[in-house]
Amino acid sequence: MTERIVYREATPRDAADQAEVFHHAVMQGAAGYYTLAQREAWTMALPRDAEAWAARQVLYPTLVAVCDGRCVGFCELDPGEGRIETLYVWPSLAGRGVGGRLLEHAEGEMRQRGVACMRIEASLVLADALVRRDWRHEGEDWVERAGERMPRVRLSKAL
Repeated sequence: MTERIVYREATPRDAADQAEVFHHAVMQGAAGYYTLAQREAWTMALPRDAEAWAARQVLYPTLVAVCDGRCVGFCELDPGEGRIETLYVWPSLAGRGVGGRLLEHAEGEMRQRGVACMRIEASLVLADALVRRDWRHEGEDWVERAGERMPRVRLSKAL
């Protein structure tokens, strides 16, 4: 299936799918790492509607992985800060290289924009995979959503 995936810049038509990818990646994909209360608080941080995600596309250049016309993964960039803002993949495709390919495209985009070092505050779901991809562990961090404290990991990668 991963051979049928196309990687490109997001369009407003992808926004509804982005909302669903985000919701399911957190609720299902992060189940082994965060409690139900933490995951519910996490999903409440970003609305589950296309309009909100289309607005985010204006704020953050967004790369999508598309299969059969549907967004199955996405990565939001913050080039001004040299940050990966978000990276989410549909849970059934996790571990199949979709996120890795999105990151490769993100690295290329960041290099083109003159970014020398990329940073991310990664969830526990993503952190170990990034370390295996030559990201440097910079320390642990916490973020609070709706009264729930969630651990995350600060990572960086020289480009």
